[in-house]
Amino acid sequence: MCTSYVVANHSSQVRGRALRDILDRMAGITVAPPKEREKIGGGSTLGDVSRIVVLNDSHNSFEGVAFALSRVLPGVNYDKGMTLANSIHSSGQAIVWSGQREQAELYWEQLNESGLTLAPLEG
Repeated sequence: MCTSYVVANHSSQVRGRALRDILDRMAGITVAPPKEREKIGGGSTLGDVSRIVVLNDSHNSFEGVAFALSRVLPGVNYDKGMTLANSIHSSGQAIVWSGQREQAELYWEQLNESGLTLAPLEG
């Protein structure tokens, strides 16, 4: 990101030089946004990282699982849903989404209403 600075008062060369020195020192500074951390124990669960686990069952088809996952979960298209359905079938279960607890609860409910077999919400 390139930021331009305008010096309004050019009458003082001393102030201008001091400002340029400050800006030169600041040019090498990178500010990163704070990282989200997984909560460990205690406190509210609304900000905790949660995982949605879909279990293998005998009443949902691969296509039905893929469709439900692609309809509910952001970033999951039908092909990715089929890959997850295969993983669920092969392993007996798969983590299909992880993120903030509040959003996980919404997705869990929607997948449950779609008829998928889900483990209790983890995290």
